[in-house]
Amino acid sequence: MDTDTTIEPILDPKFMPAALWTRAYRSMCATSAAAHEVAIALERPDGTTYVRRTQLLPHEGESIALNRKHLERLVKSMLWLQGGSRLSIGGDAAMAAYIGQVYSPDGARSFDHRVVGEQMFLDGMTVEACPLESVPKPQDASVELGRHLDGCRIGFDLGGSDRKVAAVVDGKVVFSEEIEWNPYFEEDPNYHYDGIQDSLKRAAAHLPRVDAIGGSAAGVYVNNDVRVASLFRGVSSKDFDKHVRKIFHRIQADWNGVPFVVVNDGEVTALAGAMSLNDNAVLGVAMGTSQAVGYCNADGRITSWLNELAFAPIDYRDDSHADEWSGDIGCGVQYFSQQGVARLVPAAGIELPKDMPFAEQLVAVQELMAADDPRARRIYRTIGTYFGYALASYAEFYEIRHLLLLGRVTSGPGGGVIIEEAESVLAAAFPELRERIRISTPDEKMKRHGQAIAAASLPAIERMQ
Repeated sequence: MDTDTTIEPILDPKFMPAALWTRAYRSMCATSAAAHEVAIALERPDGTTYVRRTQLLPHEGESIALNRKHLERLVKSMLWLQGGSRLSIGGDAAMAAYIGQVYSPDGARSFDHRVVGEQMFLDGMTVEACPLESVPKPQDASVELGRHLDGCRIGFDLGGSDRKVAAVVDGKVVFSEEIEWNPYFEEDPNYHYDGIQDSLKRAAAHLPRVDAIGGSAAGVYVNNDVRVASLFRGVSSKDFDKHVRKIFHRIQADWNGVPFVVVNDGEVTALAGAMSLNDNAVLGVAMGTSQAVGYCNADGRITSWLNELAFAPIDYRDDSHADEWSGDIGCGVQYFSQQGVARLVPAAGIELPKDMPFAEQLVAVQELMAADDPRARRIYRTIGTYFGYALASYAEFYEIRHLLLLGRVTSGPGGGVIIEEAESVLAAAFPELRERIRISTPDEKMKRHGQAIAAASLPAIERMQ
């Protein structure tokens, strides 16, 4: 398919932006009298339903492969951005059968079937064909969390190398602390429980009382249930179900049942950004060990979406880079993480030991960038070009006024290069987005206390009338 690649990534010229591929495909549909409408409904067990409508070319000849790529990649994005376990595809039974095979337990996307369907939503993933007029209606929900600053609160954030906690009184941080820990490979769930409780007790010692507790951590949490979280990767499946899934309910009970909310750390970052900017429609993207994302919508609320953009496709070439965990190709984690930096090191002409950990390779590239090495600058320019095109894909789903960029990959002068290149892509290929979206990095106030205040502000305190 011919696409107009206005700006090519300097170290990866074969990159095929999903946004440009999709734009070209839609143009083909617009000029085909035989193109037909298809609707995709993605449902959760609680009835929440997301619906996307699109056009497909006549299902014949070379168009079959194009149709399959377009619809499968759209389904993939819906699964990881919005989340659900039951797919209804209206208007094309043949394509529904194809998607059902791909996302079956033995299909190419068996990882998505297992992780999204079974682990996140405790439900087997199903795909059904239906008439276009019978597609389920949208039923979305925004969670009214955050911006509650009254009372004496504790906010915490659980990371892979440290846990942070803060005591907050009427929106003012009166105590904060960061403690190192190593939760990833701990088999005993009591290690996690004891560590979290230790931090909460340290913060509580600086408050006259505890009215509410809010927290953030990497992973997927549904009504304070732990569904999928890397923090507990060392815990066996048996112990996870018995001791980890309800760990925050147990902790809440230990604190006399005070209002208690835990959400994905990306969501809290986006909320902190919205509170700092005094505006809404904020997408927060952290480029670190992986790609972490959160979103605060135009109404200033955290949504029920998954926002797992690490698994969302941004590169549509057939031989794009594969994720070793999911097995899929062209997804964000391979482009917007320290692993993405390491992948570009050889192309930039930088020689580093092949067995050097990704984190150390990132440090080496950052040191070269600080010395104004042109090879390092080409790495950041390439990431920036990737990101500009990825933003156009994200804007298909999100209303974005502010893009908050953070994470270790963006530290130092390289972060500015990423922003500069991303803005150049938007200006050249998507000028309407360049006018609408402001890309920035967190200010010092948000870095110091914003995350803790936002986390602490998650629960509402019920007041006696």
